[in-house]
Amino acid sequence: MADRVSQQLGNHQLVAFSRRTILASLAGLVVGASGGVTWTSLMPSPRWPIGTHLYTYHGHSDAVWSVAWSPDGKRIASGGPDQTVQVWDAITGNPVYTYRGHSNNVNAVAWSPDGQRIASGSWDQTVQLWDAATGGHKYTYRGHSNIVNAVAWSPDGKRIASGDGDTINSAINNNTVQVWDAADGGLVYTYHGHSAIVWSVAWSPDGKLVASAGNANALQIWGSTDGIIVKNWFSFFSLHSNYVDTVAWSPDGKRLASAGDDTTMHIRDAIDGGRVYTYHGHSAAVNAVAWSPDGKRLASASDDTTVQIWDAIDGGHAYTYHGHSAYVEAVVWSPDGRRIASGSNDKTVQIWGAG
Repeated sequence: MADRVSQQLGNHQLVAFSRRTILASLAGLVVGASGGVTWTSLMPSPRWPIGTHLYTYHGHSDAVWSVAWSPDGKRIASGGPDQTVQVWDAITGNPVYTYRGHSNNVNAVAWSPDGQRIASGSWDQTVQLWDAATGGHKYTYRGHSNIVNAVAWSPDGKRIASGDGDTINSAINNNTVQVWDAADGGLVYTYHGHSAIVWSVAWSPDGKLVASAGNANALQIWGSTDGIIVKNWFSFFSLHSNYVDTVAWSPDGKRLASAGDDTTMHIRDAIDGGRVYTYHGHSAAVNAVAWSPDGKRLASASDDTTVQIWDAIDGGHAYTYHGHSAYVEAVVWSPDGRRIASGSNDKTVQIWGAG
């Protein structure tokens, strides 16, 4: 991506650290680094003041690109270029198990709505499903011919949407979102609306629509059962001036938040596409945005090394978390809305109070 990537592909020297940068060591393995947790405070409390650092998870030996909270709030899964997905206790940070089924960087991790399965997408061009309790492998979806960048479960847990694309295999201009059966991996259909890399995929809360975002400044919304663009103007829905890295529906399905390399977050009406407001708090690319479970606030993670919390109604800034020392790639609220987990290229996941 233009403002993040410094590459010399001729001699395979690549200098950049964002998830969306084509990282060095396409074949290199990252080994070593034992797990661990650094605590500041884990005293039981109904709610921590916003920004209160609770603990830091140190289990990964490389950057953390994706973080997902289990639906019951008891566990967290995190993945990245060390090729693992690590599942750990959300209260103590103690490791539960490590899933090692992938042969390359892990871009995306998602829990099923019932909490019984986890899906992970990788540079190895697969999505793998496995038992959330034990890490036992169930099956591997092999429909993609590109790097898998995004994975999302339908609200009823019956289907999965996964988005792909890369710049290494630039001759393969087949950037798709594939929707498939979560029970057996059977392909339902393939969405071909994107002309460049797909970075983010999100189902509407009612399961009727899918939003997908990526390069070419594209944010598109389409029917989840047939892949048909809902309205023609949705293809031009984005006001972003650079790549769109992330998209998220509000819990009530009435609004959409999108963010990207132009450093802005746009909040729009999900029905007519009208812009509600634009948040300008970050000074670098925004990699992830997430709504609080009650829909009142948003959290955004950026290459400026911060996570920012802001009001979902008017975009008023509430708080900036400065705990990370490198690009922040992932942010997610706990199901009860009281904690936030943020994953970073500083190799940590940090858990902190949401206020």
